Amino acid sequence: MTSPAPRIAPLAEPLPPEVAQRLARLLPPGVPAPQLFLTVARNAGAFVQMVDSGFLGPTGLWDRRVLPKALREAVILRTCVACRNDYEFNLHVQTISERMGLAPAQIDDIRWAVPDASLWGEAERAAFALVDALVARLAPSDAEFAAARGHFDDATLIEITQLVGFYTGVAMLVGLARPAFDRYRDGPPRRAS
Repeated sequence: MTSPAPRIAPLAEPLPPEVAQRLARLLPPGVPAPQLFLTVARNAGAFVQMVDSGFLGPTGLWDRRVLPKALREAVILRTCVACRNDYEFNLHVQTISERMGLAPAQIDDIRWAVPDASLWGEAERAAFALVDALVARLAPSDAEFAAARGHFDDATLIEITQLVGFYTGVAMLVGLARPAFDRYRDGPPRRAS
């Protein structure tokens, strides 16, 4: 089954200099830009601002180095699952999920409604329940909040919530633009669902 054509075509070479310069800050030499980056760059001013402000960096959106790398990546992947964002899930899994500290078994497990307790600690499982509640209902129940609060302070809860919100926005952009899957590894794309 083939994917539908993108609704907003990504920029093609030659890229405008201001876009090419920002991509060089984000990507190792020789690595092609993700289709979504090239699509967002259709609005060059927004793309330049995202990179120049530090909102978009080499490890994704809004990486302030506050959350532990593996937890941050797990929250992003769980948000992709909750939003049914196969594109972004595939992009992260193919490029940085393992580098951020997630094991292949954890990446496979993160898609299940009930995470495997042998792969995740209580804190991570509480974070996943928080992600699921925020995406599904925009607010956790008192029990979900209490479970997350048992592991994370106020600043961390705010950080996680902002990250979920930003990646929910990415899911909306993917739904609008419908970029083609990036292929950084052999084999079929990895899907969130």
